[in-house]
Amino acid sequence: MSFTSTIKNELASLELSKLEQISELSGLLKNSIDNSSNLNITTENVAIARLIFNRLKDNYDALIRVSVKKGYNYNKNYIYGLEVYKNSELIIEDLSLNTIIPNSYLIDDEDTKRAYIRGVFLACGSVNDPKTSQYHMEFSFDNEEYSNFINDILDSYNLNSKILKRESRYIIYIKESEKITDFLRIIKATNALLYYENIRIYRNRNNNINRINNCEQANVDKIIQSAKNQIDDINYIKERDAYELLDDKIKEACDYRIKYPEESLAELSKIMTMETGVSITKSGLHHRFNKVKLLAERLKAK
Repeated sequence: MSFTSTIKNELASLELSKLEQISELSGLLKNSIDNSSNLNITTENVAIARLIFNRLKDNYDALIRVSVKKGYNYNKNYIYGLEVYKNSELIIEDLSLNTIIPNSYLIDDEDTKRAYIRGVFLACGSVNDPKTSQYHMEFSFDNEEYSNFINDILDSYNLNSKILKRESRYIIYIKESEKITDFLRIIKATNALLYYENIRIYRNRNNNINRINNCEQANVDKIIQSAKNQIDDINYIKERDAYELLDDKIKEACDYRIKYPEESLAELSKIMTMETGVSITKSGLHHRFNKVKLLAERLKAK
């Protein structure tokens, strides 16, 4: 079962007030009117089919003909069809299914607005499983005005959603993991939210560990390269018989660098301080090796 199906199954089991049920149905059935202005609903999710059947029957005393057939997609899922043949005109009118933008009473407070957007998600929303994919959530619509309307609702929750046109469809998408968890909280998908947050935290922790390891490795590589450059300068000076041009303190630093070729300057300064009994700082060593570098550059220039 996909992560999206898991979310929708959870949402289909929520206990809602009558007003919330009607608002949710409005969002869920928005694209269910056929060319004959009849109410025909199809879904591959049996929990959603059962939800629609019970809500229409309880709230509108609808008579509904149910059909089940094998799908033609690769998964060969069953397709559940619901044809409303009693009170369909009342349902269409009451749920604003014959208008692009629903009547205000369907979204006039926080509970009904959340219920409406939950219904829209049940109809055409999807969320990638955070374990297997990039963070991504989207809705798909065939009407630009309606997609803008839904995007405005999402914007009211600061979800940073975007719209793009893909062939004849309008796609609203969210790619930020924190915003997707905010959306799951808004539609009351509590179990999915906890799962998503746990995976997100785990992935972020691993990413942070990888970044730290990469930084540490980069620092090690930098230390090794810096020490190698210092040793190359020292050997070059010796090959040119110019080592005696360096004063005793600088030669002492050079001898220790040759002896400890992989230590950082900080580590080398502590080793020298311990072995010689004379305090030498990292910046002091840096100054001495700069003198070595300058002499090597002058020799190369000649």
